[in-house]
Amino acid sequence: MDFFSQTYVALRGPAGAPQTPADTIGKLSDRLSPATLLQDRRAAVLSLKGLSRDWKQDVGERALPGLLETLYNDAEVDAEIGKAILETLDVLCDTEDSAPGSRELGFKHTDVVLSSEKTVHFLFALLKDNTFYTRFATLQFLTTLLRNRRQAVQAFFLTAPAGPASVIAILEDKREIIRNEGISMVQALISQSPDIQKVLAFEGAFEKLFNTVTQEGGVDGGPVAQSALTCVDGLLRFNSSNQSYFRETPLPPALCALLQFPVSLEIHATAPQEFALQFWDEQKQANTSLIVGIMGMLIGSKGHGVQETLPFTRCLVELALASNAPTPLKTQALRLLPTNINFPLSEISLTPYIPVPETNGEEWDRLELASALDILVELAVQGEYNGQDAAKRTKESLELRSAATNVFENFVRKEEIRQAIVQSMLPPEGSDSAHPPRITPLLHALATPPDTTSALDLAQVTSTQFATLLFSHLLRSSPRAKASARQIVPGPIQGTAGPSSSFFVPADGGPPEPTPEAPEEEEESQTLLQVLTENLSLALLSRSRTNTSDREAREWDRYVVSYLCLLSQWLWEDPKSVRDFLDAGGLNVLVDPINQTSELDSIVPGLCAFLLGVCYEYNREPGEITRSTIHPIINRLSVDTLVGQMARFREDERFKAVGPDSIVLPFPPPNMQLSTKLGASNEGEIWFDWAFVDFWKSNYYTVQRGFSFEPDQLSSSSGQSAESAMLIASLRDVIRQQSSEIEDLQKRLREFAVPSNDSQKVAELQKQVDELQSQLTVSDEKRKDLEKEQEDLLVLLDEVTSKRKKDKLRLREAGLEVSDDEEAEDDEEA
Repeated sequence: MDFFSQTYVALRGPAGAPQTPADTIGKLSDRLSPATLLQDRRAAVLSLKGLSRDWKQDVGERALPGLLETLYNDAEVDAEIGKAILETLDVLCDTEDSAPGSRELGFKHTDVVLSSEKTVHFLFALLKDNTFYTRFATLQFLTTLLRNRRQAVQAFFLTAPAGPASVIAILEDKREIIRNEGISMVQALISQSPDIQKVLAFEGAFEKLFNTVTQEGGVDGGPVAQSALTCVDGLLRFNSSNQSYFRETPLPPALCALLQFPVSLEIHATAPQEFALQFWDEQKQANTSLIVGIMGMLIGSKGHGVQETLPFTRCLVELALASNAPTPLKTQALRLLPTNINFPLSEISLTPYIPVPETNGEEWDRLELASALDILVELAVQGEYNGQDAAKRTKESLELRSAATNVFENFVRKEEIRQAIVQSMLPPEGSDSAHPPRITPLLHALATPPDTTSALDLAQVTSTQFATLLFSHLLRSSPRAKASARQIVPGPIQGTAGPSSSFFVPADGGPPEPTPEAPEEEEESQTLLQVLTENLSLALLSRSRTNTSDREAREWDRYVVSYLCLLSQWLWEDPKSVRDFLDAGGLNVLVDPINQTSELDSIVPGLCAFLLGVCYEYNREPGEITRSTIHPIINRLSVDTLVGQMARFREDERFKAVGPDSIVLPFPPPNMQLSTKLGASNEGEIWFDWAFVDFWKSNYYTVQRGFSFEPDQLSSSSGQSAESAMLIASLRDVIRQQSSEIEDLQKRLREFAVPSNDSQKVAELQKQVDELQSQLTVSDEKRKDLEKEQEDLLVLLDEVTSKRKKDKLRLREAGLEVSDDEEAEDDEEA
């Protein structure tokens, strides 16, 4: 009681005198002096802690230096006073308080604390204290400092003697609260600091973090497992040194094990069902997303072979194409596959699954084995789970299909692969032409004509869009593939693409029996290019009907754009395909949309003008429709009109919004009338892919300039490809350089030509040359004589040496002494 009474009197001051909070804080600050008793300092700190929230500015100005000094002197001695000081400092430096001016005060006090490295060094040293409250309060205060001034704390950490060891000790603390708070602090500590990331990685942070993930239940764990995986991601991302070190540890296989995927799965074996079919919630999805992201980093890093990353690549392919994982996870897995993918998609057999309708995802049908390439194409063309929800056209599903299209594009970069795929659509050599090859899902979606007799099927529109994207990747910049594609004859198309596709067959049953076809009159088979031209004409005709709604007209525009984009890339630099397209009536198909005067439409007229320019540019094969036939049509349409249509197309938001990372746009667009906003809130739409946008931007100027050339004049590209033009230009430069060099040599030759009046000088020079040659002959003879004398001397020396040995031997036999030097010489010679 005496202690509290004395303290109260000391703080109250003279009896009856009023005392302000500032006075109280000042007196409490004075009691932080090392000269006072520990109990007094503890009481003063506890009192300042209570005042710090309401009087943050006064406590900071008057007591902050004293609190820091007390922290250095007493925290390691007295856990209670250490905890109280740390909590008080945390309040003073807090910048998330909503009180007016609190944020600015928090930064101000943080700067005072970090004015020297002493405080940060002491805090990391204090982490070694195993007392719960001291360690926990220190972690909280360090987290606050990192949140306010991360770079300053990171710089001090790198010079702290006890920094790395104390952090690793926190990560392996058995008390979950300490460990979890430590993980949060480490996330901030390693942010954007490769040096700290390397230090902690080599101190064993990876092992400690993976132990935490395992203890928390792996991907089924909660937020703590997510935080630990986030730390692993932070240690690896943008840090090639840590990635190389991580590969050398036993931990990479643990990534597959966490997802229940076998690391040593043979190439012809299928993934286990417990991996393909799992129960998913938001937390598990977040944890799995982090693991998939780490796998993607390891796959995409340079300097490592395919075999090292094959388990990760196989895991991502299985997750995306043959599992019930959430759609965003599948999209992420496909996007993380490397652009130079060497994975044998056509050789790997997967077991796809499809949900049983009306079971809420609780029951699944296992389908027949199919190659990963077939499933990838089917995913892009039909949508997830054989297009069960393709008509909804959500952004998530379109992102997944566009990611599958990108993987296909990367896979067919090699000429031999794309050539093999196109050749598979041709009938086998020597087969009967009346029996065309099996219709693949891709060829079926390409050749299926638009349904003009009933309501427009949104799923079929999207299926045609993605089929044209896939096929354009096969043909772009490949004359061989285009030549093969001209020979494709799809044959009769029956029904629509759906569950009767080539490999979507339940594993416990065979394929459906083919429907008997009614006998039809024999018609001449059309090539794929002719079929596409006819489908384009049907889509343009349906588009021009006046009784269609705005939504339906927009869908017909999407149909037309798909065909026009594919044909533009197919006919580019391919005169024979241009001839086939014009013979199929393509010229008349393109002219009518260009004549439209609607200000609301710029996509279709602009693309028709571009394709017309491509036909005019590469119409180099003999036929009924020549450049002279097209030129009057261009004049009648007006070059200015054609150029204007292309300029409007270039400025259309649907074209400008497409980027390399995503081609899915929100639907409905902001400028669409409310009455037509019939789509769902999460619905999306696709118009172009980045490959076509890049193709159009690279070549539209060539097409635009070609409109101005006369029919008998060489076109802007002279019928040559860009590569050929560059080669010709380089050869011309070489010829020009060589001509210049020849002229210089001829000039020098003329300069050195000998006039008649200088014949005497030439004779003198010739005489000097003869003298030098005679001197050289004499020198050679002298050199030979010297070499012969040297050989004679060597022979003489050898004889003298042999005689000397014999004399020494006689001396020894006679009992006479021989010098040690001479004996050593004899031994060496021996």
